[in-house]
Amino acid sequence: MMASLMLGVAGAPMARAGSGDTLAAVKARGEVLCGVHPARHGFAAPDSLGKWSGFEVDFCHAIAAAVFGDASKVRFVALSSQQRFPAIQSGEVDVLARNVTATLSRDTALGLNFAPPVFYTGTGFLVRKDDGIAKIEDLDGAAICMAPGSTTERNVAQIFAARGLTYTPVVIENNKQLVDAYVTGRCDALTKDKAALPGVRAFDTEDPSAHIMLPGIYSKEPLAMAVRQGDDNWYDLVKWVTYATFNAEELGVSQDNVDEMKNSEDPDVQALLGVIGDNGAKLGVDNGWVYAIVKQVGNYKDIYMRHFGPYSPVALDRDQNALWTEGGLLYGFPMQ
Repeated sequence: MMASLMLGVAGAPMARAGSGDTLAAVKARGEVLCGVHPARHGFAAPDSLGKWSGFEVDFCHAIAAAVFGDASKVRFVALSSQQRFPAIQSGEVDVLARNVTATLSRDTALGLNFAPPVFYTGTGFLVRKDDGIAKIEDLDGAAICMAPGSTTERNVAQIFAARGLTYTPVVIENNKQLVDAYVTGRCDALTKDKAALPGVRAFDTEDPSAHIMLPGIYSKEPLAMAVRQGDDNWYDLVKWVTYATFNAEELGVSQDNVDEMKNSEDPDVQALLGVIGDNGAKLGVDNGWVYAIVKQVGNYKDIYMRHFGPYSPVALDRDQNALWTEGGLLYGFPMQ
């Protein structure tokens, strides 16, 4: 099926996938269109020169490395909570890597397919230390800042209803305005995925330590990349890019040693890096696709530590985001 065309920012024709072959459209266009959060510490944000970085940004780079052998061939599209699903449904983007929680309704009613989760988190609450709030029950009657159109909005309603508590939602789409509303005292608490809360404290330039997270995680929020239903080949590629980062870490293949590991006698490592077999051809890409991912972007640990390691601005323990062999939930399917 022929890929349709759309006009790029400069008015030049740009291949766009309709209901057909997304991989073919991406190759014809020469870049992956990746929908990301406009600005979320650790996950996705542009710098002053417009260069994007973040955990989910790196998974977009990993897809580009698999398709083109060049991780830089990505165009990032900043999407609000309200824009993200129409953007992937309409073909404005090829993949959504924007803090999307995989749920049954999104998987079915929204026409999405989810790759394996790349980050496990859950709803959390940030409060001011001096307010003496130590548990959810202390928020009875509170004003709580939250983003619209998110699973967090629904989760908070369920959490408070289950405990017989009341609250006043302060719903703001723009992330900076949302955080400002909390920092300036318009809200008693701010709620987001718990992984996002450490970054929020940085917005209080006078005293970031004045804010604390309440203990506990109050929902299941498996964040995963999403693609449109109806294109199994593209779904397979995005899914196996994810598994490749897990498997590379498990096999000890990292950005630092990937060239050396190409000489490994371990058949699993040889298959992973395309020394033997034709896994790439099965997905419609070069057989060295995983080598390109690890060399240019890294394995899962490389990516995680870059953005959430102890020396990063948003330091987070891996917890559930560790390999299954280390007590976490990450489990890469066999690449055979």
